[in-house]
Amino acid sequence: MKILVTGATGKLGSKVVESLLKSVPVSDLAVSVRNPERAEGLRARGVEVRHGDFDHPETLNRAFAGIERLLIISADGDNELRIQQHINAVKAAERAGVKFIAYTSLANATESKNLMAPPHVATESAIIKSGIPYSFLRNNWYLENEIGSIQGAMAGAPWVTSAGNGKVGWALQQDYADAAAAVLVGNGHENTVYELSGPLFTQAELASALGQVLGKEIPVQQVSDEEYAEIMKGSGVPDSAIPIVVGIQQSIRNGSLAVESNDFEKVLGRPVTSINEALTQLVQAISRTK
Repeated sequence: MKILVTGATGKLGSKVVESLLKSVPVSDLAVSVRNPERAEGLRARGVEVRHGDFDHPETLNRAFAGIERLLIISADGDNELRIQQHINAVKAAERAGVKFIAYTSLANATESKNLMAPPHVATESAIIKSGIPYSFLRNNWYLENEIGSIQGAMAGAPWVTSAGNGKVGWALQQDYADAAAAVLVGNGHENTVYELSGPLFTQAELASALGQVLGKEIPVQQVSDEEYAEIMKGSGVPDSAIPIVVGIQQSIRNGSLAVESNDFEKVLGRPVTSINEALTQLVQAISRTK
């Protein structure tokens, strides 16, 4: 059984590869990357490295050849670009005769008001239409997305948000990666949808949990979207990214990430890492890089 992971040099993809290497022979694993030179470390460990660029479908024909089980990790970029890239990947999987696709989607994708939902809706639809058995891994939100706020709190800044009492099912990227690996190597995951969500917390509750880890109280500053935009701009966020970071706050506020589910435990066979342990790991990692 040959498994291929796209985007394998990215933050999530690299963790998926490491998780897979614990459970399958290296000869069963291949990776598809835009820049093969960035995967030389994997090649040196015996992983087959293939060149695959979602913007150039002809490269995907070679990248997906002979692959039975494929993980498509959603690409970065604006919505229209991502939709085309993902459809290119699905069509290439059809041409290659791939037998199973796992795809990293978004929480409650088909019903979501999240600004990032459209590419996931389009991709899920394309995969279903392909007729290839699938598993949609509807990842809620990476705790690592909050590293900027965590660093600020560690330095004494308040936790700033315009998300109000919107709740999020944060979890570590490692938990999402382990879930993806488990689906790729496990049985009985054909035509499944997994809502991979940790326990739900508001921004204030997350800040409180971080305060417990740091041993200090972290003040929470609830602001308007306009104020949030100005604060983010002042902290160095590029102008082009301001609508995105504000839109994420709006998406949280409207409840698009408030998805309760035990699918993580179902897939992992263990509880998701607790929020305090997860925050402890991130704080330790941040401290090591100082």
